[in-house]
Parts: sequence; C-alpha cells; structure tokens
Amino acid sequence: MNNPLLKNMNPKKLQLIKTAAEKSNGKRGKELGNIMMSLIANARKQGLSFTSDEISCILGLMKEGKTQKEQDQIDQMITFARSVMKKNML
Repeated sequence: MNNPLLKNMNPKKLQLIKTAAEKSNGKRGKELGNIMMSLIANARKQGLSFTSDEISCILGLMKEGKTQKEQDQIDQMITFARSVMKKNML
C-alpha cells in the first residue's frame, strides 16, 4: 500500500481500505466484487464516499498478487458494475 494517494487520505477511508485489502487476500471474482460492495456500503454508513482516483487505487490494491486471469476478471466486474450504475442513473 505505497500509493501516494493513500498518504493524505481521510484516516477512516484508509482503515476501510486496509480492511478490504486484508479481506481480498486469496479471494477471486465474485468474492472480490462482494468485498468492494461492502467497502462502499460501509463508507456510506459513515458518511464517506470515494473519488474515482480512490476507487482506482483500491482496485489496484485488490489486483496485487493476482494472476492476469484474475486481474481480467476484476476488470470485467468493474465494467459490468459501471454499466449497471449508468442504467440506474438514467
């Protein structure tokens, strides 16, 4: 977790990210999606939200140590989630 973005981050957000990163160890595909959704839900409960840069950072952390296939699955999950979010905003 050496991303410069993390150094100036709200401590509450940082703790949520650290917890999610720990939970993501050894997880794949749908399990990672569930962890990400839980992270976002927990942040909202605390009145917090993540910027797109912070989300990118989080996803990068979740990809660390994963195979290329697993990283591709994460990317597919992101693409799907974005399409669902766009549909819900219309």
